[in-house]
Amino acid sequence: MTIDEQTVDKIAHLARLELAAGEKQDMIKDMNKILGFMDKLNEVDTTGVEPLVYMTAEPNVLREDIVKQDITTAEALENAPEHDDSHFLVEKVIK
Repeated sequence: MTIDEQTVDKIAHLARLELAAGEKQDMIKDMNKILGFMDKLNEVDTTGVEPLVYMTAEPNVLREDIVKQDITTAEALENAPEHDDSHFLVEKVIK
C-alpha cells in the first residue's frame, strides 16, 4: 500500500488539519516511510513468540499509603499570590 495525495487529504480532514502543498508532499513521504517500516516488521517470523503485555516480568512493587502532613497550611499558602487564612483564592471560571 502506498499513500497518495487523496489519502493524505482524507486523513487531514479526519484529523481536522489544514496542510499546505509542501506539507502534503512531506506527509506523503513520511507516511510511506512508516508503511515501509511496517512491511519490514511483517517479514519477521514471530511464530512461537508470546504477545508482550508488560515490558518486564517483575511484579509491581507498591508502597503502603500513609497519610502524613509534610507542610503546614501556612507554609503552603506562603507562595500563593492570593489567599485567606486557610484557602487559595482564585478567579471564578464558571460563566
